[in-house]
Amino acid sequence: MCESLAIRIRLCCNSDFILSFTRLDQEAPISQPNIPEDIFNRATTELRSGNSEQGASIALEGLEQYPTDAHLLCLAGRALISLKRPEDAVAHIKKALQLHPEFSWGHETNGDLELIAGRPAEAIKSYSKAQQLGADRADTQKKIDHARAMMKAGKHSSGMAFPEEIARAGQLEHDGKPEEAEKIYRDILSRDPDHVEAIRLLAALASVYHREYSDAETLLIRATELAPDYPRAWLDLTAAQMALAKYPEAVASARTLVDLDPQFTASHITLGNALGVANKPEDAIEAYQTALKLQSNHVGAFSGLAQQLKTVGRQEEAIEAHRQNIAANPRHAEPYWQLANLRVFQFSDQEIEDMETLLKDAELGDLARVQLHNALGLGYEHMKNYRKAFKNFELCNQTRRKSEKYDPVNTEVTTDNLIEVFSQEFLEETAGHGVSDASPILIVGLPRSGSTLIEQILASHSQVEGTHELGDLAKVAAAIPKSNQDRFPLNLPALGSKAWGKIGNQYLERTLSYRSGSPHFTDKNPNNFIYAGLLRLALPNAKIINARRHPLDSCLGSYKQLFAEGQPFTYDLTELGEYYLQYQRLMDHWHEVMPGAVLDVEYEDVVGSLETQVRRILDYCGLPFEEACLNFHQTERSVKTASSEQVRQPVYTSSVNLWKNYAPYLSELIDVLGPLLREDETSPEAQG
Repeated sequence: MCESLAIRIRLCCNSDFILSFTRLDQEAPISQPNIPEDIFNRATTELRSGNSEQGASIALEGLEQYPTDAHLLCLAGRALISLKRPEDAVAHIKKALQLHPEFSWGHETNGDLELIAGRPAEAIKSYSKAQQLGADRADTQKKIDHARAMMKAGKHSSGMAFPEEIARAGQLEHDGKPEEAEKIYRDILSRDPDHVEAIRLLAALASVYHREYSDAETLLIRATELAPDYPRAWLDLTAAQMALAKYPEAVASARTLVDLDPQFTASHITLGNALGVANKPEDAIEAYQTALKLQSNHVGAFSGLAQQLKTVGRQEEAIEAHRQNIAANPRHAEPYWQLANLRVFQFSDQEIEDMETLLKDAELGDLARVQLHNALGLGYEHMKNYRKAFKNFELCNQTRRKSEKYDPVNTEVTTDNLIEVFSQEFLEETAGHGVSDASPILIVGLPRSGSTLIEQILASHSQVEGTHELGDLAKVAAAIPKSNQDRFPLNLPALGSKAWGKIGNQYLERTLSYRSGSPHFTDKNPNNFIYAGLLRLALPNAKIINARRHPLDSCLGSYKQLFAEGQPFTYDLTELGEYYLQYQRLMDHWHEVMPGAVLDVEYEDVVGSLETQVRRILDYCGLPFEEACLNFHQTERSVKTASSEQVRQPVYTSSVNLWKNYAPYLSELIDVLGPLLREDETSPEAQG
């Protein structure tokens, strides 16, 4: 799925679909001087930025002062809908309509609630009443059209029966009781096996709570068979297929969604997401641009557009998209973070000031704070204010670490197990049963250690196709059957000889969708270093390049990087140093038991002697020298990682020994990495 945080699709109830139509700034204009306009506008801003909790809180606090205000009652209702609290929303909308029976927005919001409850016919009545009273006809008509689509879906499930049970299950999900919600959905299906909405919502539980995407896909295919004109089922199916890395299928499902509802902004964003992960960035750009024509201030559409523009090297257009996002959504932090991630971008003094001001907002959420502190850290680094830069990195990571699940003991145990299983004896006894295919070139290591540079060099060769950071090898390893309840790697000694060829073929088959026929392809997922032994047995002719960098620069680079997901060890200096030690320990083992199988490439050597290292890399891969590999920065291809802009420049040395600028703040890391450092790097003088 696309790296941007704001455009991830969540599989959830109809409220997401309904709220996507909402244009709060236009639907409920405030003109009367006695209306609490400031409260309404603050709550609206939060809701439009995706901060439903904060928007609801502001609206509900406003109602304590203005309990009969129609606008605040309806706004609170909408906020509660977005929080999956339909029962609470009903009370506010009911009160609004009792006090203000001719208020169009109240009838429209009531229609939303009817739709969520599975009563599309009643929803249409409310929407029609809202139109009669002056609601935006085009916008409300979209909701009427969606309600009619739900009625068509309901033909296959007893007219969308069991609305009370569906609503109760949704409330249970909101209350953190998915198991009880699942029982309700299964009970409905025991009485009505073709109930489309129960099937869809059960699939959502399989995805969101159990990560059982295959089960979700099976359920959603059934839902689309029963109700082929139900857009939400196609949207959820697209998301499940993306999670399964079934990118061609996801694109096909997303195109069906667009065909069914071309005026629905989320249809085009979903298509853009699918095209992005399917490595079709130009088509994804077009999809996001269409979404912005439908909704000109959509946060996710801007983020997706900018990400894909960055991927194909259209840097100035990416910057402009982020700045338009900021102008349309000034309290949204992500575009600042994405701008900083361009690496070659430098904030203006005004942008730095705007971020600092935004951080003073007590109502700002943790995610926004994390993004702003990371952006400011990179901004101050450009200004060579390393004290302020490190302070912001530190504040970013302290907050982010609280939300990450990482156990350093588990990392050490996994390393112990890998070393125990992949002994010299095991490798020799098990060799000879893998697949002879020599097409894969894996680039492994730690993040921010030069792997993207190596990939760009190789992708500039006429016989090599550059892909991206692929997660397929990890998925293949995870699918290996357990042995006596043991998982990877302890389950490997029990495998029969035929299993190794199967593992190799599974990896090759899974990666086919990223390739277009070149003799070789790269897979630059750095975390694959733990699978070097597995790869040696399953694909003995595959190449493994270990991208290395000075330990302090490598760890600092990871510490400065705010990852969209994954790499949970990078947000604490001690844990980061300990992880590096385990990485080095395992790489030393691979060199010992598989001599010559892994090529170490030092980042400092590449930028210091490019041609020598390029020839060395090509020789290891069995490839003839080509001049294009020296001019890698001229190669036009999509690059999705944080280094995308840096590898479009000639080599530079400014990142070598960058850690020395931060030495006074790295004593914790230096202490952990001591065994790998020179004496002059661990001395008090070196640490400032």
